[in-house]
Amino acid sequence: MWRFGAAAVDASVPQARHAVRDLLYRQGVPITDDVAQGLLLIVSELVTNAVRHAAVLSPTLAVEIAVGAEWVRVSVEDSHPYRPTALETDHGRTGGRGLLLVREITREAGGVCDVEHTASGGKVIWAALPLKPVRLP
Repeated sequence: MWRFGAAAVDASVPQARHAVRDLLYRQGVPITDDVAQGLLLIVSELVTNAVRHAAVLSPTLAVEIAVGAEWVRVSVEDSHPYRPTALETDHGRTGGRGLLLVREITREAGGVCDVEHTASGGKVIWAALPLKPVRLP
């Protein structure tokens, strides 16, 4: 398992995505391109959400990557107590669909995702994807 912290600022979004990509490559994780692209998009969305919605109470966030024999799990933790829910698509709005996108990418890959409270009163949002894509009907 690898964990790194970042400031809850816009610049952390591409930094986190690149750090995760480089980590997967350096560690030789046997991940398909489709799953890797989905995972990196999930990282971007989760870090963006922490920056946009939690920074006022959580000036830092943590990104964690865990790799098992058949799956890879990414999580983003912040210390803001609000537990978000995925919004339904509102075509009139820009933004606000990050968790919906995370849920859909995860579902399409055959994975699972959730939001949990931390012992310190914050939250961790995570998604676990199979290393080999599983296409659902």
